[in-house]
Amino acid sequence: MSAKTMLFKDVSTSHLIEVADIVTLSNPYELTVVGRYLWGEEVQDPEVFDKTELRFLSGEELPRCWHDSRYRDREVRRLRCGTRAAEDGDYYQGA
Repeated sequence: MSAKTMLFKDVSTSHLIEVADIVTLSNPYELTVVGRYLWGEEVQDPEVFDKTELRFLSGEELPRCWHDSRYRDREVRRLRCGTRAAEDGDYYQGA
């Protein structure tokens, strides 16, 4: 494993996955990332993984901003439309 890779756990198999493309990993417009399973003595072939199926080694989910391009829509709508912060974001007071 080189210094510019990250390790993750596949939710469905609990196998380790090495991801080298950190830019794609953190890009919310990319729903998948290319990685390699880490098992055996030989380097495995690259595969495409759904980012929502990856977890940090601690079991923690990836940040929502890494796989959901609309993660701030509710906040932006609240600020633009004057919705109440404590409500769900469907309340509209604006012009």
